[in-house]
Amino acid sequence: MQSLFGRLRSTSSVHKKNSSSAISFSEEDFKLSGSMGTVKVPEPVPSPDNDCQRLKKAFEGLGTDEEAVIWILGHRNQSQRRKIKDTYQQLYNKSLLDVLHSELSGDFRKAIILWAYDPPERDAKLTRDALKAKKQGIKHLKVVVEIACASSPHHLMAVRQFYASLFDCSLEEDIASTVSLPLRKILVGLVSSYRYDRQLVDSGIAGSEASRLHEAIETKQLDDDHVVRILSTRNLFQLRATFECYKQKYGNSFDQDIKACGNGDLESLLIAVFWCIETPEKYFAKVIKNSIVGLGTDEDSLNRAIISRAEIDMIKIKEEYFNVYKKSLVDDIIGDTSGDYKKFLLTLLGERP
Repeated sequence: MQSLFGRLRSTSSVHKKNSSSAISFSEEDFKLSGSMGTVKVPEPVPSPDNDCQRLKKAFEGLGTDEEAVIWILGHRNQSQRRKIKDTYQQLYNKSLLDVLHSELSGDFRKAIILWAYDPPERDAKLTRDALKAKKQGIKHLKVVVEIACASSPHHLMAVRQFYASLFDCSLEEDIASTVSLPLRKILVGLVSSYRYDRQLVDSGIAGSEASRLHEAIETKQLDDDHVVRILSTRNLFQLRATFECYKQKYGNSFDQDIKACGNGDLESLLIAVFWCIETPEKYFAKVIKNSIVGLGTDEDSLNRAIISRAEIDMIKIKEEYFNVYKKSLVDDIIGDTSGDYKKFLLTLLGERP
């Protein structure tokens, strides 16, 4: 057991299903998988063989040991999860994803399978689902914006490659065939380009392109070719400088002036582009909040936000959530979810060490 979960401490206990013993942990037994991520990985990390043996045992007999599944997969980073999937296939000649699908159910199954995918494959599937939704709306199309504007250029390229290999067409082709103008023009531009990923800013360009954006606002030509070019090709640091220059020159932020143009789908999409570029943590804090307000929970949005950002910037998202809504994101998740699903989300949020 120690080889599976790392060094043991006595400061906190988690009782496992079908077992009278308790496994104890302390914060010292884990390290964060990324500087701004909340996924905690045990030290030392168990071998993929050990993890697969423990998962196999969790699936045996009557019922599934969901707690073991949560503890193993919820405390592994993306490269470790990939090794577990590969090793499981080699050891047992079965796909771990297929086994998870047959052994689990409900929102918990959806969340943990989404987590088990490699991030580019996950985002390719999420994008496909968004584009093929029966009642496709602006909320679905914002998934494409998130992947194009709140991810690294390398990640977007990997998503496009996965998309083509999984669905026998390019992401651009599917957008062109399923999304109407003017949204099509914006989205194809966003997913087609490759942004420079270094921190390089030209203040002169920031000033001139801020003027271009303002001109489009003034004429209400929000899908102007210059707008598409600027938003889809400039590196994120350059765009943030342009947005700052815009605010200094014209008094309002770019998104405020977009709102003044109207409240249609184009305006909503461009505001999402702005926030995914300007402050992704604020954007995803709002996605999470919107997913749990009102009657019922939008589990798809909640899963997407937490699972896609847990290894990237969830610490900042939690901080932004509290700053904006004056409530703890963790407390809201506890109040709005239940069972193994809640346990798994809290594990990804770093709340179950």
